[in-house]
Amino acid sequence: MNRIDQKFKEENTILSIYFSAGHPNLEDTVPILKQLQAAGVDMVEIGLPFSDPLADGPTIQESSTQALRNGMTTEKLFTQLKGIREHIHIPLVLMGYYNPMMQFGLENFCQRCQEIGIDGLIIPDLPVEVYQEESQDLFNRYGLYNMFLITPQTSEERIRYIDKVSKGFIYMVSSASVTGAQSAFGDVQTEYFQRIQDMHLNTPTVVGFGISNAETYQAATSHSRGAIIGSAFIKFLENEGVERIPEFIKSIRS
Repeated sequence: MNRIDQKFKEENTILSIYFSAGHPNLEDTVPILKQLQAAGVDMVEIGLPFSDPLADGPTIQESSTQALRNGMTTEKLFTQLKGIREHIHIPLVLMGYYNPMMQFGLENFCQRCQEIGIDGLIIPDLPVEVYQEESQDLFNRYGLYNMFLITPQTSEERIRYIDKVSKGFIYMVSSASVTGAQSAFGDVQTEYFQRIQDMHLNTPTVVGFGISNAETYQAATSHSRGAIIGSAFIKFLENEGVERIPEFIKSIRS
């Protein structure tokens, strides 16, 4: 069983953390993973830095840019993660853009993911139709789930299509804007969360974008199976450092 499926089977509510590989420092990737697992995080999304991350807000863009300056590459990340399953047992997802994966060689990329124990991918600029026609068989061959994003503007017809194609979870973007932390959700977002919950999709949903504290985490998980925190965690890393990660996780689940 894929670790993502196993985690959703074991836990009612999932806390997933996103960070950019190679940030704040090039060799921080594995120490961050170890601290997150020790702090009780359920799943981690490792960002593959890219020079033109269209879906990301300023905080994640800046962390990605810094990671590239630090020398992070796709090959470097795979090297860092070699043998990671000797230490990390929670699901690991790579989140990145299609262009770098294609440049690396998509089959080679998928094979390397399988070798190190990556459970799935999130590729914001890969349309579900293109995935189904061109890449699904390849991803299946290497045991990789591909998670798709929906937004408040995504039609019910398209959401149900994505639900049929999806494995793992559906990434429910909390707003139509780019990523970034918020202190609270408004009525429009809450109504959107409820609308998706009422669709009774077969695939679990996890809310991302705007989760920054215990309040937004609780609001998101009251209508979905989990929440993803990125920008707020990256800011904490920059200000407080890797060793204090458990404090951040405790504040979210308090």
